[in-house]
Amino acid sequence: MKMSTVSKFKSRISLLLCPFLLISGLISGCNREKIAPKPVLPALNDVSLVSENRYSCTFDSIKHDFIVDLPDNAENAPLVLMLHGYGHNAESFRTSVQFEKTANPAGYAVVYVTGASDPEDRTSSLGWNAGAGTGKNRDTEFLTALAKYLQKEYSLDSSRTYAAGFSNGAFMTHRLAAEAGDTFSAVVSVAGIMTDSVWETRKSGNKVSFFQITGAKDDVVPKNSDGTAKHSKYPAVEDVMAYWAESNGAELTVETEVSSQAVLKKYENKDKNIQVWDLLVKNGGHEWPKEKFSGFNTNALILEFFEAQK
Repeated sequence: MKMSTVSKFKSRISLLLCPFLLISGLISGCNREKIAPKPVLPALNDVSLVSENRYSCTFDSIKHDFIVDLPDNAENAPLVLMLHGYGHNAESFRTSVQFEKTANPAGYAVVYVTGASDPEDRTSSLGWNAGAGTGKNRDTEFLTALAKYLQKEYSLDSSRTYAAGFSNGAFMTHRLAAEAGDTFSAVVSVAGIMTDSVWETRKSGNKVSFFQITGAKDDVVPKNSDGTAKHSKYPAVEDVMAYWAESNGAELTVETEVSSQAVLKKYENKDKNIQVWDLLVKNGGHEWPKEKFSGFNTNALILEFFEAQK
């Protein structure tokens, strides 16, 4: 059977277009490979009221508790997640620091959160997987999911979600800043370190404000100033703070004494409204500084830092 003139024409057009279609398909395929789908963040499960403002939930089959302290008007309020130290819980941390008494009147929602025990920790103590050792708990994802749940549940301002922690909870704030800066725009580390795994995988650029409070006599936090960093697998706090400042494009603007016992350095990226604060307490140990010894109010200073994010 002879091919018609129209069929011959269509065949020639197809042959001419084949290379272009092939190239287009390859480019299209490459683009599809480059744009990987965003991982779906697991949600909180079994959120239930325990008593008053105390709640329980599960995430990744792990149980957590949290305490919600809201301001009089919670709509569009900023949120601060409070992370306890190793072996403690939300209730004991709240009793100890009482940050909500300072933050609630200023319009902040404050939520104290209980961590979980690590399956490989023989003590079964509650804590946070800040990147030290071989911990398996997905705490970065959990705290991100909790923040998003609270934002939606109480109509909070998603652009002003913060975290503050002490000791192991402060270690966790370093990890949140490194891995969840798109959720937590500012964090506070009181007596905290950056673990080796977070340091080794750090990014060159960040957009998260950071406030570190360190006691000069803290034997947990490695420092270049006293030589303890030489014997630690974790980076010196001075190097960590230099990293937070540099990666955020922040430059030193202020160095001042907040008391006779404490010197505060403020770094700022004015274009992006990013703050990096570094406070050294001269005679401070591994503690949440108390005003009668340090000469300054820790909670008020933390709130001042958060207020600087506006």
